[in-house]
Amino acid sequence: MKETKHAAAEPAARAAMHEVMAAFEAFKAANDERLGALESKRSDALLEEKVARIDASLQAAQGRMDRALAEGRRPALAGGEGRVIVPDERKAAWDGYLKTGSSSLLMLEAKGLSEGVPTAGGYVAPPETERMIERRLQMSSPMRDIATVRTIGAGVFRKPVSTAGIESGWVAETDARPETDPPVLALLEFPAADLYASPAATQALLDDAFVNLDEWLAAECEDAFAGQETEAFVNGNGTNKPKGFLSYTKVADASHAWGEIGYIASGAAGDFDDEAPVDRIIDLIYAPKAQYRANGRFVLNRRTAAKIRKFKDADGSYIWSPATAPGAPATLLGYPVTEIETMPDVAANSFALAFGDFAKGYLIVDRAGVRVLRDPYSAKPYVLFYTTKRVGGGVQNFDAIKLMKFAVS
Repeated sequence: MKETKHAAAEPAARAAMHEVMAAFEAFKAANDERLGALESKRSDALLEEKVARIDASLQAAQGRMDRALAEGRRPALAGGEGRVIVPDERKAAWDGYLKTGSSSLLMLEAKGLSEGVPTAGGYVAPPETERMIERRLQMSSPMRDIATVRTIGAGVFRKPVSTAGIESGWVAETDARPETDPPVLALLEFPAADLYASPAATQALLDDAFVNLDEWLAAECEDAFAGQETEAFVNGNGTNKPKGFLSYTKVADASHAWGEIGYIASGAAGDFDDEAPVDRIIDLIYAPKAQYRANGRFVLNRRTAAKIRKFKDADGSYIWSPATAPGAPATLLGYPVTEIETMPDVAANSFALAFGDFAKGYLIVDRAGVRVLRDPYSAKPYVLFYTTKRVGGGVQNFDAIKLMKFAVS
């Protein structure tokens, strides 16, 4: 899908990137001083506070760069060269429904939001509005950026997978060809559950001819949908929501089987191993098979990132590198890093660090169609827009994602 970028956002992103790199250099200098004090068995509370303060400013700068990049990627829909204009009757009918509740043009597809209550219905948003909401979610939901996203036309997406390949063997030219066992197949199901939001508007806003209501509706739903989605994709239990990759059965990687997520132990209870933390991270990188390492990435939250940012390899080089260009991620041992705040913190027996090819490992399914029910009665004088989309998700390849368990074993 083609992106529309604001040229004005590029200088802001570049400035934020330079701020990130400068903050990281200051962080390395302060952390080197802190490590030197620890080696000489001197404890300096002011130095620890300085490192923490610089680390906080580094995270703030990274956040500003991410926001600048997100603003630059959002489509310009309110006017100018990037404005999307759809002057057809269906669009006019949709705008009329949002502004006044009128559906007299009969150009809209009515839907019952509840199969048991036909009157609790609404109207399917035009494709332009649906795509706008999806684009905004792509920018603000980190899991959508790294996982595979598929649009489906039914309530459940079923995917057959081979858990054991077809047997084969070598034979001579005239030898018999014995029949081999067939492949072992498993059927994975990804049901789409309802995700809703109820943004409110005043009638004055709806009457304003210069307000793009599609853009307003997408912006209002963005944060509500993105927050709920991201939590579910990581920790969801699969009941009326997607199943998060941390909700599957987790076993030591040596005992890993299909349907389970393998993990590597950190070597210490509730923390990284004191003597060789980098070695354990390298073990995590090499837990997936080679075909999943090529596009592998780390997933963690910012507090875990703050811990790892202080680690050095055997040559004394920091294993964490900040982004070197606008839009590029930070890297850990050469692999990109995605920060997801709903990942757990480092604690006893937690799974705070994940690595793997999430595009092959996790599938997000979007049921086609966004439904909107206009409600001018429940919160007068405001008009509520009960907006519903159906989303599902789950692990589609249990070999592609590995975890680190913060425990001795």
